[in-house]
Amino acid sequence: MNGSSAYCMLNIRKTLISFQLSFPRNNYAKPGAMMGGALKKKKLGKMGPTMEKKVLPVETDPIKLATFVCGANIYKTGEEVALKPNEEYPDWLWDIRLGSPPPLEELDPNSKEYWRRIRKMAMRRNNKISQLKQF
Repeated sequence: MNGSSAYCMLNIRKTLISFQLSFPRNNYAKPGAMMGGALKKKKLGKMGPTMEKKVLPVETDPIKLATFVCGANIYKTGEEVALKPNEEYPDWLWDIRLGSPPPLEELDPNSKEYWRRIRKMAMRRNNKISQLKQF
């Protein structure tokens, strides 16, 4: 390689590097101060008046709580539904599991509930793994 070809290669590299590092500035985006300050102030006026939370009445009478289903009446008029004796309700009502769902070991592997739980656990695991991956 002679000296002139090496000089030519150096010039080509300089032009390529300088060409790659020059970015055009078109200024399409708005400045950050305008986005944060002015736009938020405009949105506040369009939201309207603030709503106050409604305070729902809570029944505190123990006799009424023991004899009626308080809060079950959806109508403005009328009275609450009265509780019946335990013998009038079906037997399966007393066997309903009220706590946490059964562990996976207690479920039948041939049931839909088992496989739904497996799928849900796999999705949670995959989501955790994808969050841990760094780009």
